[in-house]
Amino acid sequence: MSIPILATKLYVPPPPPAVVPRPRLLERLNAGLHRKLTLIAAPAGFGKTTLVSAWVAGCARPVAWLSLDAADSDPARFLTYLVAALRGVAADIGEGVLHGLAAPQPPSAEALLTPLLNEIATVPQPFVLVLDDYHLIEAPAVDQALTFVIEHLPPQMHLVIATREDPPLPLARLRARDQLTELRAADLRFTSAEAAAFLQAMGLDIAAEDVTALEERTEGWIAGLQLAALSLQGHQDGHDFIQAFAGDHRYILDYLVEEVLQRQPAPIRRFLLQTAILDRLNGALCEAVTGQPDASALLEDLERGNFFVVPLDDRRQWYRYHHLFAQVLAAHLRAEQPDQVPTLHRRASAWYEQQGAVAEAIRHALAAADFARAADLIERTVPEMRRSRQVARLLSWFKALPDAVLRARPVLSAEYGGVLLADGQLAGVEARLQDAERWLDPPAARRPGADASAAMVVVDEEAFRRLPGAIAMYRAGLALVRGDVAGTMHYARQARDLAPEDDDLGRSGAVALLGLASWASGDLAAAHRTYAEGMAGVLRAGYIPDAINGAIARADIRIAQGRLHEAGRTYEQALQLAAAQGEPVLGGTADLYVGLSELARERNDLPAAAEHLQHSQELGERIGFLQNRSRWCVAMARLRQTHGDLAGALDLLQEAERLYVSDFFPNVRPVAAWRTRVWIAQGRLGDAVDWTRERGLSAEDDLSYLREFEHLTLARVLLARYTSDGTAHWVQQARGLLARLLQAAEAGERTGSVIEILVVQALAHQAQGAIPAALLPLQRALALAEPEGYVRVFVDEGPPMAVLLQAAARQGIAPDYSRQLLAALGPAPAGPPAKQALIEPLSDRELEVLRLLGSDLSGPEIARALMVSLNTLNTHTKNIYAKLAVNNRRAAVRRAGELHLV
Repeated sequence: MSIPILATKLYVPPPPPAVVPRPRLLERLNAGLHRKLTLIAAPAGFGKTTLVSAWVAGCARPVAWLSLDAADSDPARFLTYLVAALRGVAADIGEGVLHGLAAPQPPSAEALLTPLLNEIATVPQPFVLVLDDYHLIEAPAVDQALTFVIEHLPPQMHLVIATREDPPLPLARLRARDQLTELRAADLRFTSAEAAAFLQAMGLDIAAEDVTALEERTEGWIAGLQLAALSLQGHQDGHDFIQAFAGDHRYILDYLVEEVLQRQPAPIRRFLLQTAILDRLNGALCEAVTGQPDASALLEDLERGNFFVVPLDDRRQWYRYHHLFAQVLAAHLRAEQPDQVPTLHRRASAWYEQQGAVAEAIRHALAAADFARAADLIERTVPEMRRSRQVARLLSWFKALPDAVLRARPVLSAEYGGVLLADGQLAGVEARLQDAERWLDPPAARRPGADASAAMVVVDEEAFRRLPGAIAMYRAGLALVRGDVAGTMHYARQARDLAPEDDDLGRSGAVALLGLASWASGDLAAAHRTYAEGMAGVLRAGYIPDAINGAIARADIRIAQGRLHEAGRTYEQALQLAAAQGEPVLGGTADLYVGLSELARERNDLPAAAEHLQHSQELGERIGFLQNRSRWCVAMARLRQTHGDLAGALDLLQEAERLYVSDFFPNVRPVAAWRTRVWIAQGRLGDAVDWTRERGLSAEDDLSYLREFEHLTLARVLLARYTSDGTAHWVQQARGLLARLLQAAEAGERTGSVIEILVVQALAHQAQGAIPAALLPLQRALALAEPEGYVRVFVDEGPPMAVLLQAAARQGIAPDYSRQLLAALGPAPAGPPAKQALIEPLSDRELEVLRLLGSDLSGPEIARALMVSLNTLNTHTKNIYAKLAVNNRRAAVRRAGELHLV
């Protein structure tokens, strides 16, 4: 049996028996319905909830009510209960939010709330959402989420917030826009007439002057009046009590609660104190904690007696105490029966465990300082928590356990290390693994007669049997994150060999890590083969979201191998797998569409690329994995760059860098390198050079696959420097680096890298005016690229590549493919008839240089005639050669004559 936690939030409190009509306030609430927000802010006991309850009872609109407590400061919990409350108005709303929160790495609140707000906008009739006791929320993330909701609130919904203090929301802006209705303590105070009506409803016949005195002393404070009335019921002389009743209301509550408690029968007083440890109350739970029978009837009696008991569902099964009242009860319990507190928490823990509510059982066990029980419960629930990847909760539990308890439990010690690894806290991982490993030596285990604190404790025997392989697995992951490929392979093989034959997940995970290590080392053939084998086992074990994420990695490897068709099939098969699971859409699906977009862009199907990215965005971050969020931004940035929006591309790359999360997949294409390539396209060469220095890049570096993309970007920077200032040193460095990169990529069968390296080699030759030399690497690149349908790797290079492709077509080098790529580059720029034959027209200055090239003047003489440096003249000459597709002065003059340029 599971406890209906969500149901405890789905209620609209009915007006209590002692309700006083307050038409002046109800009218103000009704008058504010056209605004976005109604804020009811006043100290404790001013009747905020009672007022809203009475208003709701007569409101023509449907109402969703969410009563908050301190635990709701957890954003995931808050959003879960928010959806549960809204479903009282629209039954099917918020499925995407719940699915996103259940994801291994939940997306941002804004990403979750945007589709929810869109769903609210489709609700056919206006409704009200009440957030009661919002002052108990102490989480900026929840405040930010609620601010986002208010700023984008659909007209169908009106929000009411009841709180003791102003929430950190944009209240000033809402006031200025007339979008806020406010009720404060001064508005909520009982008038003399209301105080008289209230006391009469409480069954008290008090003289008018005593009512006035009591109202003046409490300053209309409703809780004070209520507690005073309860105290008056036990006094023979009410007049004397009222005359003696005085003091600052900040101190009255403790006094009155003490008065009330002292006048209650012993069973009721004991029940109130012992149940003060509970956040929520129901009959069975209270009976288990207190040992008193008929707790359900007692709770109903307390509610009817205005004993600060609030019902939490319409069937009167779950309740809670008024928060302030509960705090006072708890304080009295600690003062009067401190030895009873751990016992009460242990009883609550046992009851929750019986109901299958393990998280609540663990919470009470920790509150009881019963760490052995808490550790037992945690160890039993670890497998399910791992499957759902609830890292944060596991981490909080582990940190709450004393170190001595953890060190005696090898399974928990190892899992603590795994959780630290998953959370990126690498420094503490190895120590926890060593704590677990020391129990694997047989003499150390469960020695008879040994001190209990020194004996090993194991709850999950199956997990202990798998412990050696698990320790090796975590060490392999630790080595991989630290970039230790050799260490990763060593421990992954050890984990594979140590895993029991029936541990399919453990063996498959180890094999997958071996594949990732091969990927990081650049051996892509071994990487794909091994990683695919590991992921097949993960799929057999039922970890389908992990298998989908693995498909993204396998497609990445195929792309690096230059096998675009196979990458596309991998994405499509993963989408079919996800679709076969039905609703809700599985995590990772949105990331598959990003991969399809990248393939479509490379093939120059830009509408399809944009459509895939839009589909991914519509699915939302909740259907993606945390480590893949930055990929969407990179893909959209490249699409923006394709359309010439370089500034927009940089903005997206900045967002991608912010969103990037390191994981076990090698980061072979860093976002900063993509950004540097955009800087080159913008002509921001200084920024590009600064990046190479920050990264410590040099043309003489030892090469590795993990830095291949960065080194290829360095070659582009060097080539841009040569084009800018004509210094031969830069192009020589670039060509030397490219030759070494090509050799390494060919050895690793990384055809995707080989194609790009060959393209940049061709551009380097062309920059020096050596067109025949440029056509050699270009011919190889075309031959490798054509079968897979590459387009943008050539077309993105712009006019210089157009010159080379035109030359290739004239010489019969992949003529059809070359013409296809030229067509993708678009028509030649418009201009005079002579210039239209050029891919890029000559500038006026270049035409001047071209005319002088046809003379008998030497290079230095031409430079003096034009009053420029020889380096500048060389740059102009190289540009002329490139645009005319020639490689010497004589050919340039001849080509210029053919085109009637001079």
